[in-house]
Amino acid sequence: MIEKFITSRKALTTLVCASLVVIISLGIRQTFGLFFFDFNTDLNISIAHFGFVMGLQLLLWGIFSPLFGIVTDKFGGAIAIFIGFLFYLLGILLFNSGFNTGSYFTLTIGILIGIGLGSTAIGIPVSVVAKHFPASNRTIATGIVTCAGSFGYFVSPLLVRYSIIEKGWEITLVYFAILLAVGLLISFFISTPKIPVGDQDNKQTATEALKEAFSDKSFIYLTLGFFVCGWHIALVATHIPTYMMDKGLPDWTPAMVLALIGAFNMVGTITSGHLSTRFSKKKILSAIYLLRGISIIYFIFLPPSVFNSVVFGVTFGFLWLSTVPPTNGIVAHIFGTKYVGLLYGIVFVSHQIGSFLGAYLGGVFYEMNGNFDYAWYVSIALSIFAGLIHLPIIEKAIERTQTA
Repeated sequence: MIEKFITSRKALTTLVCASLVVIISLGIRQTFGLFFFDFNTDLNISIAHFGFVMGLQLLLWGIFSPLFGIVTDKFGGAIAIFIGFLFYLLGILLFNSGFNTGSYFTLTIGILIGIGLGSTAIGIPVSVVAKHFPASNRTIATGIVTCAGSFGYFVSPLLVRYSIIEKGWEITLVYFAILLAVGLLISFFISTPKIPVGDQDNKQTATEALKEAFSDKSFIYLTLGFFVCGWHIALVATHIPTYMMDKGLPDWTPAMVLALIGAFNMVGTITSGHLSTRFSKKKILSAIYLLRGISIIYFIFLPPSVFNSVVFGVTFGFLWLSTVPPTNGIVAHIFGTKYVGLLYGIVFVSHQIGSFLGAYLGGVFYEMNGNFDYAWYVSIALSIFAGLIHLPIIEKAIERTQTA
């Protein structure tokens, strides 16, 4: 018997609004790398400083994700997402008001936007949607939200590049502020079930859930693996424009590659979400990470060309956020959905530590050696590590003894 996918109007509304939230949040976040050349020229921002701030932004995104997860589990996703958009909007407005050099660059783009991403990007919207759906459809629903973020990834580089060329970076940031204001309004329509679907018997406290998770080796393996995902994504999103310009490729190719990543990530996340309902999630994750390594090897060792850039954009895009549905699915399957916002947030901290190092060390390697070679070599090694670390995970729900 096929279970009905949309079980209520609230589930549908939350699915749509959560998807819009990540389109706005991730769509804007994906394009910061395209601003580097303007920031370097107009604001004297070095690539090392830029990489550090992008990394700090990602790290704070991760640190605040479980904190916003607690807010979500206690007060609902609408409150958490609204607060996040306030920080995000404040960062953009202050930056565009002249607080944009030196430590101000760090404060606005790094700290404030990083905090805002903690609740508006993938983690919280996905965890809220997961609470509305039973296990049989959960990874498909979370895959739809992730796919929406991919749509933002697809359209934003093209639109932002056009806007920067035609209007300048200051006006482009005004457009960002308008979109974030829309996100504030959308957040009010997101609902969080008081009793998550399929998890009615879980009587745990948040502290008990954390102790249980950290005593489970599968949770540790999953957390370590997600570190690699963060490294890969941050390195590519932050430094691919500089890398491709250094290789003498046309100046439109970085935006094209980022757009291709977004377009094919839509296909990849939906495919990953569907496969995760039918096959072992840990094996899907292992395959994704190993295939990422192959994609990177192809890209950096073959002669630079538009064609090879297209191949990289397509293949790496297919694998970009396809890790999210099976990762979230494993957390929800093993531990239930009552505290999925908190537990997935913890896993996501590891992802963002990897993101910080990928963005920051990519810039450091470049300033030390004049290229990104060592950053790519580390990426390949991490692909192999992640491909192996997921295999010992035990995909079995924890059986708890309920007390009367």
